[in-house]
Amino acid sequence: MGLRKTLAALATLALCGSPVVAAASSPLSELVGQSPGFDASVQAVASLGTTVYVGGAFTVAIVAGRRIARRGLAAFDARTGALLPWNPDAGGSVRALAIAEKTVYAAGDVDGVGLVGIDAGSGTVRGFRHGFSGDVNTLAVAGDRLYAGGRFTAVDGQARNNLVAFSLPSGTVAPWRARTDDTVNALAVAGNRVYVGGNFHKTNGVSTTMRLTAVDRVTGALDPSFRPNPTMVVHGIAADSGTVYAAQGGRGGRVTAYGPGGATRWVRVFDGDAQAVTVLGDDVYVGGHFDHACTTPNNGLHGVCIDGSVPRVKLAALDRQGRLTGWAPQANGIVGVRTMTAIPSLGQVSAGGDFTTIAGRIRKRYASLVRVESRQVSPILEDAVPPTTPPTTPSLVASYAFEPDGTLADSSGHGHPLSARARYGGLPRLVAHGTGQAMLFPQACGQSRCPRLVLQTPSSPELNPGTLPIRFGATVWLAPGQTSDGQNILQKGYSESGGQYKLQVDKLPGHPSCTMVSDGTGSSQESRRIHFAKSEVTIADGAWHAVECVRSGTALSVLVDGVVHGRTVLPADLTVDNTAPLTLGGKGLGPDSDPFQGALDDAWISIG
Repeated sequence: MGLRKTLAALATLALCGSPVVAAASSPLSELVGQSPGFDASVQAVASLGTTVYVGGAFTVAIVAGRRIARRGLAAFDARTGALLPWNPDAGGSVRALAIAEKTVYAAGDVDGVGLVGIDAGSGTVRGFRHGFSGDVNTLAVAGDRLYAGGRFTAVDGQARNNLVAFSLPSGTVAPWRARTDDTVNALAVAGNRVYVGGNFHKTNGVSTTMRLTAVDRVTGALDPSFRPNPTMVVHGIAADSGTVYAAQGGRGGRVTAYGPGGATRWVRVFDGDAQAVTVLGDDVYVGGHFDHACTTPNNGLHGVCIDGSVPRVKLAALDRQGRLTGWAPQANGIVGVRTMTAIPSLGQVSAGGDFTTIAGRIRKRYASLVRVESRQVSPILEDAVPPTTPPTTPSLVASYAFEPDGTLADSSGHGHPLSARARYGGLPRLVAHGTGQAMLFPQACGQSRCPRLVLQTPSSPELNPGTLPIRFGATVWLAPGQTSDGQNILQKGYSESGGQYKLQVDKLPGHPSCTMVSDGTGSSQESRRIHFAKSEVTIADGAWHAVECVRSGTALSVLVDGVVHGRTVLPADLTVDNTAPLTLGGKGLGPDSDPFQGALDDAWISIG
């Protein structure tokens, strides 16, 4: 889907303008020992006592320049970095690891099946072997259960949709029937909950249980009290008794901290996907393919930091309030860090991925790191994130993904469902987009009674920003022959009264624009006129584009595919507070309603 791409921002990362801030610590002191390197990516890490086990796509370990055969699996001493003789030969790539009762569970293309249990000491494969019709991406252990998630439809011939649990030590498939409708990327267990993250839209068949949910660790029943509703794909999860941390992709990337009920506590935004997260002591460690941490939550759809950034290359650390610390070991590579795990007994964080250097020293695809300096918060972020309060972050107040079952529900969890209003046969029609669906609006017909369709919510003051920052957008498809004088994609309110915010496509070139008009309560005359931010590039080219409007301070910007393509100045007192419904697809059903004529997906609004 349009908001679920990864690695798409690589060509635009250089646009993140910011002062250059040096790392607050000595980077060389953050590397532990001389751990082995590997000839291909490390995708999974687990530890048992002082032994670290790694899995990945490698075929050899590299120790002091020597290449030693280790296919998909290896182990070494976390204190000294010495490679251990443990060498089970996975036979293929390993994507996930978990350890319980001196057994290493490895998932991927392992030993001709999807999941095996291996003796943690001898390296011999035990009787635990299971075949999957699909791929396992993640494992988690709690008590006498091993949980597996990925993209699969059956385990040993038994139907299971992307989630399964095994009883330990017997290895039998447990009567645990949690399921999702799409890929699971991450699992974490805390208390009685198994947290599930990925790019799915339903858990246990329940609509709008998207991307991050909780199920009972014994029964697999959905926990309806946890409703975070993230708008971005979840790549990694860490959880403790009070907080769930999600590493996410989407608009650049981010780490979000959620409370027990799913309320957002803070968000830290980066200019590339956050792919892994772990917690050690008072800090939250993040890995991914980002190069910068944004100084505010404002970034473009593909990661451009709108309000400046601080260098954090592939690795970063946050305190428990979401503030960026001075820890900045700086890795390299494009994909960067894929996996991280904490070893509390040694005070270490293990990182694996595709990097080959950290802090300027050679560390091929694996490194053990530790913080030895005082916990210093980056000075750039002190003003943006006060030390005594969590960061101010936008609140997603409405989100629409047009699910395959035809629902027009609000997936933000705020309860603003759409309803279709049609005239002259302009009924809703869903078309394929990526792995899901998009809404196709009627095309122009050149007659007086052309089909009309708009989607509207009931009026709600929650959708009015007042003078607050606001971001809204959608993923849009429009053909060159479908342009007109004006097509309204998303709007709330009208220019005549109550104020307005709107995303539209203008004139025959098909240039998107953002509009804001005050409700008239502002003290300045300037706040009462119509303000436009118009893109200099077209989206009417028969391709999907992510288009976004951002009001931040006194700037109104229009972004196309994550890049700012137009900007105008707004009065600080411009206020939008109206009783109109939120409308997608036009002003209304009349002849001069500026109807949208293309396809629409992933429409959303964030305020704050």
